[in-house]
Amino acid sequence: MLNDAQSLAPDGQPWRITVLRNRNGMVATFMDWGATWLSARVPLQDGTVRETLLGCATPSDYLHQTAYLGATVGRYANRIAGARLQRGDIQLTANQGAHQLHGGPEGFDKRRWQIVSQSENAVHYRLDSPDGDQGYPGTLIVDLHYQLDDDNGLSVRFAAQTDKACPVNLTNHAYFNLDANHGDARQHRLQLQADHYLPVDSEGIPNAPLKAVAGTSFDFRQPKVVAQDFLSDEDQQAVQGYDHAFLLNNAGDASQPAAQLWSADGKLQLTVFTSAPALQFYSGNYLAGTRAREHESYTAFQGIALESEFLPDSPNHPEWPQPDCWLQPGETYQSVTRYCFTAG
Repeated sequence: MLNDAQSLAPDGQPWRITVLRNRNGMVATFMDWGATWLSARVPLQDGTVRETLLGCATPSDYLHQTAYLGATVGRYANRIAGARLQRGDIQLTANQGAHQLHGGPEGFDKRRWQIVSQSENAVHYRLDSPDGDQGYPGTLIVDLHYQLDDDNGLSVRFAAQTDKACPVNLTNHAYFNLDANHGDARQHRLQLQADHYLPVDSEGIPNAPLKAVAGTSFDFRQPKVVAQDFLSDEDQQAVQGYDHAFLLNNAGDASQPAAQLWSADGKLQLTVFTSAPALQFYSGNYLAGTRAREHESYTAFQGIALESEFLPDSPNHPEWPQPDCWLQPGETYQSVTRYCFTAG
C-alpha cells in the first residue's frame, strides 16, 4: 500500500494510513479516505498469513473502482427507489439510473474522514455531513470506531446524530475471500441465520414482499457451498447472482452469529455478529475489471460482501418488520458489526 505514499488524495492532502495489530499477529489496515478497510491479514495454524479482503494495490487505485471495496457507505447504504423519500416528499441525488445507491454520487465513501484518535488496536474516525448533502435533510455527525481484539475480531461501531429527521443506514462494504489464491468465492461455504429474504428487480429495487427462504436457492440456514444453487431461479437471474438482503432471525442481537463463511480449503472461518436487522449478501456479480491488489483486476464472483444494514428502500417501507430507519433529533443511531476470523 505504501508505494503510493507520494500521491495525493482528491483534496490535495496525503492519504493517512492506519495499521492495527493484535498479540496473535493479525494486522488490519485502514485509510481515512472513505474510512476504508484496506486489508485484513490473518495468521493460520501452519504459520502462514492469509489476506482475507479484496483491495487495490495503492490508495489512488480506490478512486478508479466502483465496487466500494472496503468503503464506509452512507448516509444510506443500498438502494432508495427513485432516489425519493416518500415521507416528506424529499428528492435525493440519484446515481444509479433513477435511483440512489450507497448514499449518492458523493457518498461517505468519497470523503476525507477525520482521525479523532488511534492506538495499537483501534482507530476513531469522524465525518460531518451538512444539511442537504446528496439531498438528505439535517446535519449528520458520524463517529466510526474500528477495533481489533485479541480473538482476531474486527469490530465496526457507528454512532450518528442529526438535527433534522433523516434516514440513516451505515455499513462497511468489505469483500471477503478466505482462500489462499483468492479464486472463485462461490466455492466458499456460507450459513445465514435468516428465514426470509427480499426479492428485487434487475435494478436491485424491492419488487415483492419478504419471502421465505424455505424451498428456495436462498436457504442458507444450513451451511452450503454458494455455487450449489447459483442462478437457479428468477430472483437470482434478475441480478446475475446473489445480491439480496436477508432479514436476520436474531435481528438486533449482536451476541448471536448472523452469518458464517468458510474457505474452500477449510483452513479459515469468518463469523459475522451484528446489531443490524439485515445482511446484504452480494456474490460479487459485477466485480469484473475492478482494480486488484495482486494483479491487474478482479473477475466476477471473486469476493463476497456481507453488509450489515437495514433492508433496501426501507425509508419507503415502514410496513417491514424491522426498527424505524429514521433518526430523530435528540436520538443516537448506533450499529455494531464484528467480523471474527478463526483458523481451522
